[in-house]
Amino acid sequence: MMDAKTPKLDISGSRLFVSWLASCNASLAFTTYQAGKLFMIGLKPDQSLSVFERTFDRCMGLGMGQGQFWMSSLYQMWRFENFLDQGTTPDGYDALYVPLAGHTTGDVDVHDIHVCADGSPLFVVTRFNCIARLAEKGSFTPVWHPPFIDRIAAEDRCHLNGMAVENDRPRYVTCVGASNVSDGWRDHRTSGGLVIDVDSNETIVSGLSMPHSPRLYRDTLYMLQSGTGEFGKINLDEGTFEPICFLPGFARGLSFIGNYAVIGLSQPRDGRTFNGLALNERLEAEGATAKCALCIVNLETGDVEHRLDIEGLVHELYDVAVVPGVQRPKMLGFRNDEIRFAARIVDEEETGGPRH
Repeated sequence: MMDAKTPKLDISGSRLFVSWLASCNASLAFTTYQAGKLFMIGLKPDQSLSVFERTFDRCMGLGMGQGQFWMSSLYQMWRFENFLDQGTTPDGYDALYVPLAGHTTGDVDVHDIHVCADGSPLFVVTRFNCIARLAEKGSFTPVWHPPFIDRIAAEDRCHLNGMAVENDRPRYVTCVGASNVSDGWRDHRTSGGLVIDVDSNETIVSGLSMPHSPRLYRDTLYMLQSGTGEFGKINLDEGTFEPICFLPGFARGLSFIGNYAVIGLSQPRDGRTFNGLALNERLEAEGATAKCALCIVNLETGDVEHRLDIEGLVHELYDVAVVPGVQRPKMLGFRNDEIRFAARIVDEEETGGPRH
């Protein structure tokens, strides 16, 4: 609950944002570890914005699956399931996401998450410089790490942060610098960023500034170069990053629907992570100030056609996701008694038979 000293939250769309969202038959979700909240953005029956939020400590990665999603928090990963049957809309909501299962990973700084066809998450463990899966009797099981990392250690050496997945297998990753010492990536923020091919262990693009959120979409590898404020794609033949547009903020979080990219923007905070980046010079040159927002970019033109501005309480985002087929989602958290009374009975036919 917010008190008088808590900044007011103000979320507003550009003139055609609501119309665009209505045309998509989808809703949007985003995390902010700075404010410790997960937001879901949909539409009310009168076509005004529906904003629903719940509190989770340091929530970051979001991975969407069929009727479910995974989210990472300070020391746990949570699986949310939709408790509503298709076609039911209690109180006007067409989905109710409940944190059904949690896995304690410890404070390992989980970033990007992909939900595989079997519902299990594949995720980036930034503190340990690896990609991993959940371990039945432990925190996680590493499945890949960059070739310059000599061992799995609790040292954020290269700031491995992003992962593009193909057929439920990690295909490309981003990291801020090719460092094998604790916190060494900070010395490479301006031009040491890499895109690595997981299959070959080869670096396919170098010289980047704080790359994030690589995503394969329609046979194209897209990415955010956060240190320069650019959204672009990777030319795999040439090994180059090709900018599509400039965005007025520190870009993290990338998802797609139709011919559009949904991109999260943050206001760079004071501190060594954001100082000295080309983004700051570009903002000054463009006569712009950094925004906290969701930007909707047309993939064919590169135009930022719509924007959802977020002000006050929230000024940094991490991940964004499109929730297809859901127009007004709701979710439960742990700060009130709602979750105590949430129960969904699943028969044997739905689960595929009895479990022993």
